[in-house]
Amino acid sequence: MRRASALPDRMPEDSLPNVDEDQFRPIDLEVLLDAPRSTHKARVLMLYGSLRERSYSRFATEEAARILRRLGAEVRIYDPSGLPLPDSTSADHPKVQELRNLSIWSEAQVWCSPERHGSMTGVMKMQIDWLPLSAGGVRTTQGRTLAVMQVSGGSQSFNAVNQLRILGRWMRMVTIPNRYSERVESAEDVAKRINQRSI
Repeated sequence: MRRASALPDRMPEDSLPNVDEDQFRPIDLEVLLDAPRSTHKARVLMLYGSLRERSYSRFATEEAARILRRLGAEVRIYDPSGLPLPDSTSADHPKVQELRNLSIWSEAQVWCSPERHGSMTGVMKMQIDWLPLSAGGVRTTQGRTLAVMQVSGGSQSFNAVNQLRILGRWMRMVTIPNRYSERVESAEDVAKRINQRSI
């Protein structure tokens, strides 16, 4: 009967034979903990996913922009009207260039979309699809903070914000995980709002 070979001795815990030691750099605590603070206001780009004249996504975006400005941020809201479909024209299109320049300018972004057919709108996805994936080997959205919002028209679904979070993470953004409850109304307030006559 053949005898099983003895198991090799275990490697030391700090041994990395397959790693190039020259690629390791010691952690520089001075650089890590004492980074220079920005001297300008936080730059926030806001995108919304509706072209309706009375767009509640735009209203929510504008309200959030007022709050951010009050907190000291510099805010720019991108108007998606006139943005062509992705790949239907070159990236030289003025609306595409405006969007890309704002994205590069930003340090944080806020995305707000209605939910349509259980998903974010095509208008929202179109804006995200026009953002360049990389410039010089780095994603142009990498490291930016992302907050997401959704307008649901009374529905209890969170599909749009969930999808926006997934996209943001895929684009290497620091996506805020917190979720706040929708507006809370009494039954009487809901009835008044729903039963309003359109003018």
